Amino acid sequence: MIANSLLENDKAHWIHPVASWRDHEARGATILRSGKGTYLTDIDGHELLDGFAGLWCVNVGYGQDSIVAAATEQMSRLPYATGYFHFGSEPAIELATKLAQRAPGDLDHVFFSLGGSDAVDSVVRFIRYYYNITGRPQKKHMIALERGYHGSSSTGSGLTGLPAFHAGFDVPTPVQHHISCPYPYRFEGDDAALIASSVAELKAKVEELGAENVAAFFCEPVVGSGGVIVPPKGWLSAMQAACRELDILFCIDEVITGFGRTGPLFACEHEGLTPDFMTTAKGLTSGYAPMGALFMSDRIYRTIADATPPGVSIGHGMTYSGHPVSAAIGLEVLRLYEEGGLLANGVASGAHLAKGLEALRDHPLVGDVRSQGLLAGVELVTDKAAKTRPTAEMKLPQHLADIGYRNGVVFRAFGDGIVGFAPPLCITTDEVDLMLERFRKSLDELLTIKEIRDAVG
Repeated sequence: MIANSLLENDKAHWIHPVASWRDHEARGATILRSGKGTYLTDIDGHELLDGFAGLWCVNVGYGQDSIVAAATEQMSRLPYATGYFHFGSEPAIELATKLAQRAPGDLDHVFFSLGGSDAVDSVVRFIRYYYNITGRPQKKHMIALERGYHGSSSTGSGLTGLPAFHAGFDVPTPVQHHISCPYPYRFEGDDAALIASSVAELKAKVEELGAENVAAFFCEPVVGSGGVIVPPKGWLSAMQAACRELDILFCIDEVITGFGRTGPLFACEHEGLTPDFMTTAKGLTSGYAPMGALFMSDRIYRTIADATPPGVSIGHGMTYSGHPVSAAIGLEVLRLYEEGGLLANGVASGAHLAKGLEALRDHPLVGDVRSQGLLAGVELVTDKAAKTRPTAEMKLPQHLADIGYRNGVVFRAFGDGIVGFAPPLCITTDEVDLMLERFRKSLDELLTIKEIRDAVG
């Protein structure tokens, strides 16, 4: 009775994110009740191995008692402190310091947001302010990647390169542009050619818009919601170099890839990147409380500080920026990554995952597998030679998600036949094997559906 009541109340009152409202009214919610380690349990007692860490975020796993204790202690002592009017709190100051010490390059300054979308929005606002106050107000155009994701807010959704976030929302705006995603599986040529193509396309877009009008380029180290697409090694370095040459800011979105998801604390470390701005969220608090952060280079910070007249406030802020409870959680999560061995475990389990994924290539539905650390994508096709995507009429993602759930595994079934994995960093190699075993079983069951079996032949 309780479950039925919850389902009806959910349909009647909760507007769920990125959902078909009528479909949700018909389907209802999947109600989760508890979690421990890499496992979730729903309201009916069905246990699931969470191969997606919530929404790419529960990096430390569920039920970490030390995080609960840190939050409880802070909530009892000081549940809220504003960052306005020069106020601050101990955990927010300490977290900003530790993050800056670990960030790449001269990203020495941290602004706290509530999550990834408003971290991106904050970067856009600071970029506009930076160019306006330094006498270059015409530099307003920003470039991002097709298939990239930079949030679903009024501003970030235009930088996002996914049509579902554009339709009906009047984005992208006239100053938001996109270039091709570096997509090795669907590019005709080797890695060097792909890198050269991306650099050439960025330069051509800047030339088209006028270098004097372009402010910044945004990208993820691994394209996440667009299909877990891993660019070839050297791509990020080449794009950074192109931005420097073109005199536009290089902005890295590590909302998904940050905090051990790809191996090191930040994915920037793979190629020694030194961005002008970097956004983070998700793994910052491991999803235990809302929080995001943008990192600003010392050069940008000092230019803004020096160019702003004394006594004039820089008008950007949020009520919950640097929330002390979220900050206390962030500090404990960071300790677990480093002192608790979760970063090291993520590297070991990520290597094991990569090997396990390779074994999936023989499946009739698998066209490509790719991964970096504990971030992986499996691209499903109906014709391997032609790399044919499943048609929408097959409803393959919906079928696969439902079958996987019944088989006790959670993953992300994207709309174009790509499957995403991002399990908690605490996952063991045995659990990786179990996750892939359940996934393969789910793929096999897909082939029992006539429309899909007939398409594969």
